[in-house]
Amino acid sequence: MDNKTRARYRAFCAAYPEIPIFYQDWYLDAVCIGGSWSVVFAGSPDNPEAVWPYFVKEKWGFSYITQPLFTKYMGIWEPSVDGSLSASHQRRESLIRQLPKVDAFMQNFHPSFQNGLPLYWAGYRQEIRYTYRLDIEHPARVFSGINRNMRRNILKADSLVSLELSADAGRFYRMNQMSFGRQGLPMPYSKAAFLAHDAALAAHQQRQIFFAVDKEGHTHAAAYLIWDQRCAYYHLSGDDPARRASGAGIWLLWQCIRYARETLGLNCFDFEGSMLREVEAIRRQFGAVQTPYFFAWKNTHWLLRWLRANG
Repeated sequence: MDNKTRARYRAFCAAYPEIPIFYQDWYLDAVCIGGSWSVVFAGSPDNPEAVWPYFVKEKWGFSYITQPLFTKYMGIWEPSVDGSLSASHQRRESLIRQLPKVDAFMQNFHPSFQNGLPLYWAGYRQEIRYTYRLDIEHPARVFSGINRNMRRNILKADSLVSLELSADAGRFYRMNQMSFGRQGLPMPYSKAAFLAHDAALAAHQQRQIFFAVDKEGHTHAAAYLIWDQRCAYYHLSGDDPARRASGAGIWLLWQCIRYARETLGLNCFDFEGSMLREVEAIRRQFGAVQTPYFFAWKNTHWLLRWLRANG
């Protein structure tokens, strides 16, 4: 991205601090590893009506737009959704025309994005995915809406663990590793990448790390919460496989919800998914509302189209 475009987008983010955290220029600086990010604008140079940040990588001779690490949503964002549908079409078509020519495209769009017709007309395929969101304005009402058995587990864990807030990102990473190890999965990101992401969030005071610790000092679970002006996001988590029976992971999730409302004063809590059946059940049992968002993709190279069609 050239310096002029970068400066223009930084000015845009400063003018609209309510932009979701995943769209913030400083956040993209931290997480766009192994490629480069840029942005296109719709509207006048002095007053953009919509923006579309994107991340470009190259592999095996192919260039593609994809999601950076630690980035749940990207895609088109508009400061206001007022105006006619015709005007919305025009803004999207303007943005689409400005995207770089790449061999493949895949992005999750923010839940606030609704009008995907211009993408369809331009040859992009779309599917609906789901996150889960909670209105947390009234915590007591949220707690009463949690599944009875889960509430019982939270109350049980209250007597077993206590809350510890910490800035120790390395300690969190170790707990996060345990969760992936328990599932037999490799870590999807390096410690260096995680620490760079954490440093940016810490510098902007938009993250908190939670640990559930017992009386002997053993850490049972950890959670990583991030937020913007409108919503808190249950971003990452981890637990000790040997201590899962304490229910500390669910208890810690409830502490994150309380923190988002009581300390941050937010009304929205986003679980950042999940589409996985076993994880979805937990989100639903917390009383969260199923919230759709678009996933869009496009393969322009014949070989990539063939590979996708043939599995």
